[in-house]
Amino acid sequence: MPNQEMIVSTKNVSKIFGKQHVLKNISLDIFSGEIFGFLGPSGAGKTTLVKQLVGLELPSEGEIYVFNEKMPSLPMIEKIGYMAQSDALYEELSAKENLEFFASLYGLKKKHRQARIREVMEIVELTDHLNKLVSNYSGGMKRRLSLAIALLHEPKLLILDEPTVGIDPVLRQSIWNAFYELKKKGTAFIVTTHVMDEAEKCDRLAMIRGGQLIAVGTPEELKNNTHSATIEEAFLFYGGAKHENFSVSN
Repeated sequence: MPNQEMIVSTKNVSKIFGKQHVLKNISLDIFSGEIFGFLGPSGAGKTTLVKQLVGLELPSEGEIYVFNEKMPSLPMIEKIGYMAQSDALYEELSAKENLEFFASLYGLKKKHRQARIREVMEIVELTDHLNKLVSNYSGGMKRRLSLAIALLHEPKLLILDEPTVGIDPVLRQSIWNAFYELKKKGTAFIVTTHVMDEAEKCDRLAMIRGGQLIAVGTPEELKNNTHSATIEEAFLFYGGAKHENFSVSN
């Protein structure tokens, strides 16, 4: 992708907890306007890796650069939207109060803040629940609110850890359509998933198993290179195991 700006670069990144090697020599480049997926079963190391990209964890070895800044870097927070696997919401507050709080952290001015709150709640189809306490939200609604918060400040890089788990297929498609629109404006996405049809929606995929990259390429390249009809078959070819915790859809 020579004409696109490099957004993320990892160089020989490893992570060791005690005697456990969670990540092993991960080297990747990710570009602007790209939806890049990390595909792998639970425990493969996807969440550990994205936490390092955001700066929440340090690699044991190797280096990570985001927008040419070595991570962790506080100034990079304003350029990154991060949605964790676990929802970090204030349940005693309403959805609007949560959005107001995070908007203030991002430095959004009052007039622009209100417009962005409306826009992101429309994307996740929660406009009618804006004033409801988060404690009264379902699990799927909380995921959608977390996604809205990640989108609030129009970051140039969105890092989303299994963003559509618990969200119904129709809304999931609507959310992906919103991703495609942002992609056209140059926003880069990093999405972790263990859902096969979601992996197919990415421009490129990194298949991860046991903390190691086992393949990187477009979904079509990965299927063609392994003479596979599906991404799941390609993953199994590259070194997956039949019992891996994958699913075809949510």
